[in-house]
Amino acid sequence: MNHNASLPAPSRRTRSIVLSGLAILGMASAVFAVRRPLMMSAPRCLAGRWHGCFDTFNGVVLIALAALPLAALVVWALARRRRAAGVTSAWRMSLAEVGMVHGTVPFLWMTMMPGAGAGTVPGRVSLVPLRDLLTMGPVGIVGNLLGFAALGFFAPMRFAALASVPRILALGAGCSALVETAQYVLRLDRVSSVDDVLVNAAGAVLAALASRRWWRTTAEAPSGRRRPAPAPAG
Repeated sequence: MNHNASLPAPSRRTRSIVLSGLAILGMASAVFAVRRPLMMSAPRCLAGRWHGCFDTFNGVVLIALAALPLAALVVWALARRRRAAGVTSAWRMSLAEVGMVHGTVPFLWMTMMPGAGAGTVPGRVSLVPLRDLLTMGPVGIVGNLLGFAALGFFAPMRFAALASVPRILALGAGCSALVETAQYVLRLDRVSSVDDVLVNAAGAVLAALASRRWWRTTAEAPSGRRRPAPAPAG
């Protein structure tokens, strides 16, 4: 039996409030810690300049944070429309869809940023596992772990077919391999490394395990199924 179902409603509500508060506090602390580098890109982003905003990590992160209210509005609009149509799990479906996009696109954009020798330097490939981990450093490892973390966190919540650790591992590895291949084919002056694929896939799996309690089970109705109409009285 589900342990959460045995908890009284006030206890579940209190725990949800506490977890939400901790998440907001953690995000606010992270933003406070990196406020100075983010503010360095703010003038160029506000002016709509490509150079110094859209082609820098700080600028992309700043735009992603500034777009959070818009993402929340999209979640609300989608959930409201689905609830009006009688779709079950409207809020979870809407949050998962927006979360996958909003949490993955910024990291994908940063990963595909060209280097100084893009177009002229031949593509470089590193196929020896674990060799590049030593040169990534803590920031590089954390960045790769977060690359497809949003996809791993929200995809099994949205799609019942992906509610499995091996499938999320395959999804993260497959998406990362496509990105590394694109870097090589487009000659972006970046190293296409097997270690990037491994760390990206590991980040997707860790995020999926963090959201495991919200995954769909095989006994639940498929996504998008409407609530059954009540039987007529008498």
